[in-house]
Amino acid sequence: MGITGRFTNWLAVVGALAVVVLVPPLLTSGTGDTASLRSLRVLVPNAPGGGYDITARTAAKAMEDADLIRNTEVFNLPGAGGTVGLGRIVSERGNGKLVMSMGLGVVGSVYTNKAPSSLLDTTPIAKLIEEPDIVVVGKDSPYRTLAELVDAWRANPGAVQVGGGSSPGGPDHLAPMLMAKAVGLDPRSVNYIPFDGGGELLASVLGGKVAFGVSGVGEYRDQIEAGQIRVLAVTSGSRLSGVDAPTLRESGVDVEFNNWRGVVAPPGIGDTDRARLVDLFTDLHGTPQWREALARNGWTDAFAPGDEFGAFLRAENERVATVLKDLGLA
Repeated sequence: MGITGRFTNWLAVVGALAVVVLVPPLLTSGTGDTASLRSLRVLVPNAPGGGYDITARTAAKAMEDADLIRNTEVFNLPGAGGTVGLGRIVSERGNGKLVMSMGLGVVGSVYTNKAPSSLLDTTPIAKLIEEPDIVVVGKDSPYRTLAELVDAWRANPGAVQVGGGSSPGGPDHLAPMLMAKAVGLDPRSVNYIPFDGGGELLASVLGGKVAFGVSGVGEYRDQIEAGQIRVLAVTSGSRLSGVDAPTLRESGVDVEFNNWRGVVAPPGIGDTDRARLVDLFTDLHGTPQWREALARNGWTDAFAPGDEFGAFLRAENERVATVLKDLGLA
């Protein structure tokens, strides 16, 4: 080969290298099959500001900040305690680029709303977090302690309205029902007012339109720190960092209760799509961005991927049905 031929080949190699270096990659970063997932839509089955919404938007931002995916679109489809969104996700059969943020509330809402679909009709992707509920009142509330609230509640259950960010059967409904039973009240006597997420509940708590509210701690961190609401108790087994309040048991109410949240996909997605989604949330779980989000929101890491989450969902479905029947609510 002559000098001219060698020079031409050298230019070809240089040109090829330039294409590799200068042209942006066609695939996003990530491990395994995650690399081929460019974008994702995340359905939130309640209103903006609720627990599912905060979890979804926090996860989406962490994914993008960690370069796991290029674009995530979070959209809200509230209604009937999350079962409107559940119906949508089930109808999107085979769509491997859509997931739904969900949790214990949707499990219960299926029963209380007599929904035609259940979470057992979806594809389990990952359980993400656990979070205790908090019993809160507005800063101007006459109740300074849980004991004062319980005394008023026992005296006239119907007059003490309790608001929750979930429909009957959801965590913010189950927690006060279990509290009522523990203090000697018939759960059916509780005057429970449902709101579509903690965001909608907040205005009623601040305005004193309900005697007390029950919601997730992560939804009200800012208001707690600003002194706008007062936490009377937490439903977890131990006190929470950054929240100056006793547990229910410390306050004489023998209840321990935790909410949880996760992600499901439509039914009928292919094995490759399912693996990509499980890998994506597995990768998210390992990022510093997600660890920081857990700490910031007071969430407990409860990661369980794929089949492990599926087994958990089946068990929760049976547990919630039993609890609702025991309370005389189903």
